[in-house]
Amino acid sequence: MYNIGVDLGGTVIKVGLTQDGKVVGFKTFDSVSKAIKPNLSFIESAVNSLLDTKDIPVSQLSGIGLAFPGIVNPVNRTVISTNNKYDDAKEIDFPAWIKRNWDVPFYMDNDARAAVLGEWQCGAGRGYKNIVMVTIGTGIGTGVVLDGNLLYGKHFQAGSLGGHFVVDYRGRLCSCGNRGCVEALASSAFLTEIIREDENLSGKCRRQADTYDFNCLFSLWRSGDPDALAICNRCMDVWAAGIICYIHAYDPEIVILGGGIMRSGDVILPYLQQRINALTWCPSGKVGLVASKLGDKAAILGVAYGLSILNEQ
Repeated sequence: MYNIGVDLGGTVIKVGLTQDGKVVGFKTFDSVSKAIKPNLSFIESAVNSLLDTKDIPVSQLSGIGLAFPGIVNPVNRTVISTNNKYDDAKEIDFPAWIKRNWDVPFYMDNDARAAVLGEWQCGAGRGYKNIVMVTIGTGIGTGVVLDGNLLYGKHFQAGSLGGHFVVDYRGRLCSCGNRGCVEALASSAFLTEIIREDENLSGKCRRQADTYDFNCLFSLWRSGDPDALAICNRCMDVWAAGIICYIHAYDPEIVILGGGIMRSGDVILPYLQQRINALTWCPSGKVGLVASKLGDKAAILGVAYGLSILNEQ
């Protein structure tokens, strides 16, 4: 039997066909809108295309899982809250959409929680019972495994709001309404503002702020560009501050770092590990920082595993 996993990234939507803990078919496409409804037909086409390409009838599909970038009620399979990403999702009846198109079991969870579930079962977190995963992309998401269980909390938001831990209470206004969140100070969504507002950067860099992304900046960082060094080092310091907060809050055995930023993992991991070792209060031993093994397929495999548990119940 096969599963379909859909990972709704802020800018890129990923759809994967999985079997036995492996992705056997994969499609990505740019989100056509900040609303979810205009994207549904494209998701439907991607799912059907994967099934057709592998000549798999819907009868061999165990279910479809959806990883959503917001606070999700996985019991009712509804979106509770969003933050400038697919804000119309609270109005969508996702179980009805799945039933109407494929009539198979449906699983839904927060995207960062799905990613840590995937890594825990199939990737860098195998064999551990206490894990924090940090996904750095358009925003910054976290997922937590605590004592061998996914962390949910009373309102299904425990562990998943690490991007909104405050590391500078007087800092930049975040999209969530708070100030100084990790996400507001060091995510792709705020990168243009981060550059434009820094008076210590060159005028040329500030004028061209909207042309940079982290891949470009870390490439310039390697060449010793002073502006790139300042921007990247500041963002890495913010990421380190956030991770230190997560370690103090959740006491993990390891921290897994994922997202598109890991194209520069050879630079980022040693830098963050050094600061974490120096600044974290961990009298029982240092907490290791490792790269995601599953990359952009972590959440897809996470919801596939969630489906397998759902189908056993």
